[in-house]
Amino acid sequence: MAAQSNSPEFAGIITESIASSQPSWPQNPTPPAGAPNVIVMLVDDMGYSDIGAFGSEIPTPHLDAVAGEGVRMTDFHVTPTCSPTRASLLTGCNSHAVGMGAVANVDDGFPGYAAELPANQPTVAEMLRDNGYSTMAIGKWHLCRESDMHSAGNRHSWPLQRGFDQYYGFLEAQSNLHFPHQLYEGNNPVHVDQYPEGYYLTDDLTDRAVQMIADTQAADPSKPFMMYFAHAAVHTPMHVKPADMERFRGKYAQGWDAIREARLERQKSLGVVPPETDLSPRSEEAGYDVPAWDELSDDGKALAARHMEGFAAMVGTIDESVGKLRDVLDRLGKLENTIFIFLSDNGASGGGGHDVGAFNHLANLDRSRVVTNADRIAEQLPRIDEIGGPTSWPQYASGWATVSNTPFRRHKFSTYRGGHQVSFLMSWPAGLPESAGAIRHQYAHVTDLVPTLMDLIGLPVSTERHGLAARPLDGTSMAELLRRDDAVSNHTEQYYECLGERAYYAGDWEAVAQRTPMTPFDQDRWELFETAEDFNQLNNLAAENPERVEELIAAWRDAAERNQVFPMANGSPLHWFQRDPLDERFATDVVLLPETPTLERFRASQLIDGRSFEFEAELTDFTTADEGVLLAHGGQESGYMLYIEAGQLHLVQNAWGRMIAAEPVPLRDGTQRIRVTIDAPGKARWLASIFVDGESVRTDIQFVQLSWLVPFSGLYVGAMRRSPISWDLHLRRGVFAYSGRFSRITFRPGNFAPDAMATMLDHFREMGAATQ
Repeated sequence: MAAQSNSPEFAGIITESIASSQPSWPQNPTPPAGAPNVIVMLVDDMGYSDIGAFGSEIPTPHLDAVAGEGVRMTDFHVTPTCSPTRASLLTGCNSHAVGMGAVANVDDGFPGYAAELPANQPTVAEMLRDNGYSTMAIGKWHLCRESDMHSAGNRHSWPLQRGFDQYYGFLEAQSNLHFPHQLYEGNNPVHVDQYPEGYYLTDDLTDRAVQMIADTQAADPSKPFMMYFAHAAVHTPMHVKPADMERFRGKYAQGWDAIREARLERQKSLGVVPPETDLSPRSEEAGYDVPAWDELSDDGKALAARHMEGFAAMVGTIDESVGKLRDVLDRLGKLENTIFIFLSDNGASGGGGHDVGAFNHLANLDRSRVVTNADRIAEQLPRIDEIGGPTSWPQYASGWATVSNTPFRRHKFSTYRGGHQVSFLMSWPAGLPESAGAIRHQYAHVTDLVPTLMDLIGLPVSTERHGLAARPLDGTSMAELLRRDDAVSNHTEQYYECLGERAYYAGDWEAVAQRTPMTPFDQDRWELFETAEDFNQLNNLAAENPERVEELIAAWRDAAERNQVFPMANGSPLHWFQRDPLDERFATDVVLLPETPTLERFRASQLIDGRSFEFEAELTDFTTADEGVLLAHGGQESGYMLYIEAGQLHLVQNAWGRMIAAEPVPLRDGTQRIRVTIDAPGKARWLASIFVDGESVRTDIQFVQLSWLVPFSGLYVGAMRRSPISWDLHLRRGVFAYSGRFSRITFRPGNFAPDAMATMLDHFREMGAATQ
């Protein structure tokens, strides 16, 4: 064969064949000539007035620059909570219609609340990638079931499976900004024992976004990119860097009443609210009470102001993030031809309490005690300088959320405008030069973003995914609104629903249901507002227009039927605790080896949530010189831990910041087995016992029952990773890796507590059926 291949005759045949053939290569999709880059930046829980271009006193020079180069839309709406907005933003469809009627934690068994994107609906990332774009996602995802948020989870609704070439971020609703609980790169968890000194998640996400842009543009400068950047900020925990916090020290001592009035005046001078706009009531008859600032004690004012300083610092870091992205685009020569979109996923959150704010927001889940405002002041005041730092999990008071949502009523989760009307910026200097600095007052909705982007770029909207016919888009293109002040919005009607709250917009009119949880829906009282004359819903005209109210209620019901809204959550815990029976497979014995990385929050919670449990460590050749953490579950927000130090065994709990410790147990050389049993007798209690080599050494240790979102930081063995359960131990010993050897730690979930939510589902279903 070798002789034949080197013969002149064979070489001639090869030459003749190449010369006479027409070369052919596979054709990759190519975008339109001059196609713009796209960056969509989504911020979490930011109110309408929180940036300078919409009236804030917080300096946001980079966002102000975006507003100067582009368009501010003053009547832009999202859904009242995060996952539904994200689903609508990426698909162009109403959130319930694509299975995301509520936050993506639980699939409660109904199509509108599947907690994952459907197989037939393409995302804008898939549409653009199919047309030659490079696609990147950064930050919060929160578009897959929490039962899939682990290393063995089904990834079909993760970012890479929904159109993104690259991803770096977290899958949950929130994360610790100083010690993120679980980051992912692509489809893989990032395993970190300890973050570097001064680590801050917003900086990490921004640096990674800059790197992705620089990388793809160096690799193929001709290829446009689409980046979806979803910040963790300003969602709880309101974590900040100390230097950023100091920039705002003393800035909010005058209180929320004065700051709110000043923001409204700036909004009027900017033209983002009508000149005749009045502030909505600080408090309402439905129980949304916010005290006057002057009613707070001096200590209460100091604490509340400190929480707002942290929030303002977080907004500042978002603006810095915008500046870094604009800088890399400018240096690459790509800034002019980049569509930059900035918006929030819902209105500001009032979950921090009505008075001073929360040092540990997750302590709202603590059913073991009732905390008064006086208790909060007494507990927080000695730690005021820790607010925003890694020992806290803070959220500002609802009075500040009311400021954030100036001039609107209510907050996140509400279908009044405070829940879903947000600031919106969009710039494209090369493509929309006539719109630089423009303010548009026409109605628009988050479902409009997909058709708008495809219209501006000049690409068709995809009508199928993987051979399955897609639902037609619910949004309409805003392209003409962006170009012309006198253009008419094509988005003329829109329903809203969030955990039973409801509203309907129909051009000149909108109706909102006054919802009382746990009552029949047909008993809700609907209010009616004239949109052109009543920007922030102060003048209820329902009594004068009963027929119009009935028309809008009927229109809402028709839209709800078409979009899979029913059955709605009625205010009971049923939506959160009715789960796929297949999830019960997680409540089985688990073997944790020394090599096992952190077991993710949800997966680990199924071993303890609402139930008794035990875990047993099998030691190898133990001596009293061996020490370190054997098992830790949670972090600074809450958790429990078993460790050995100086020959003594320690079992401790962080109960939302309150440290509880069992009496230490002296160990002896040759100890082989350590077993901890935790009984859940009900009433938010745990009773712990410790056994060493089969001998009972401690019994009836009184702990507080943890559940659902806590412990948040996951379960780990052999070290105290990431956020420390015990800050004192962390300062003394760091991650405190176990110096000896253990073969395995076996975790065994037990029976439910008598009052566990899982045992009460039938009762909740009966209650729910009575309200539908």
